[in-house]
Amino acid sequence: MTPSAILESALYVTDLNAAETFYTDILGLHLLGKVEGRHLFFRCGPGVLLIFNAEATKIPPAPDAKLKVPPHGAVGEGHLCFAATAVEIAAWKAHLKARNVAIESEFEWPQGGRSIYIRDPSGNSIEFAEPRIWGL
Repeated sequence: MTPSAILESALYVTDLNAAETFYTDILGLHLLGKVEGRHLFFRCGPGVLLIFNAEATKIPPAPDAKLKVPPHGAVGEGHLCFAATAVEIAAWKAHLKARNVAIESEFEWPQGGRSIYIRDPSGNSIEFAEPRIWGL
């Protein structure tokens, strides 16, 4: 057996309000749902980006909880990469500059394909890259 795709990815943040503003206003993702103090869920193409308050996800569910999601979380800065064509990366650069979001790094990969990196308000590394960096 081999998984066919990644359905959801998660990042952990220290400030959900700042994250909501960043991911909706700067990145333009559609908010699917949220629970104050715990999480934000965003649509991203066919998948979902989960943004969690790391401290809140460490708490086990109550014995009578409907959803028995086990505790999880991460400490420190995470990483996520959004697929983008070369034309889209150029547009992202202009868009981010207009919103005063600093590009931390930009380069061409040895095997071909370009990447740019920024940080979200919690310090997570957010990349925009051409899928060809992975031969896609």
